[in-house]
Amino acid sequence: MTFEEQTAAALDPLAQVPDEVLWDVVTRDGACMSVYTDGQAPDFTGDVLSDRELAARICAGCLVRNECLESEFRLVGGASLGVWGALNVEDRQAVYAVWLVRRLGGDQG
Repeated sequence: MTFEEQTAAALDPLAQVPDEVLWDVVTRDGACMSVYTDGQAPDFTGDVLSDRELAARICAGCLVRNECLESEFRLVGGASLGVWGALNVEDRQAVYAVWLVRRLGGDQG
């Protein structure tokens, strides 16, 4: 099984979870939310690679990466900028293609 297939399959248990529940879980438990506790965003540099690395470090210990990725796929289909579910744009788009086939009744195996 490819990385994309494994990642999409890991989201299958979330298929019936309502959007608002997913979003509540992500905003309550997401590791990225803790960096905003003082009301300020982290010190992003504007350098894409550095910002991606910073976001990936924040996501590394997150307990709701799957919920985050599922929510992002439902909201914008993997097309948003930044890091969601610990994946960059290119990886999310590849996983989204597999996720969409699974959700439309393709191979669940």
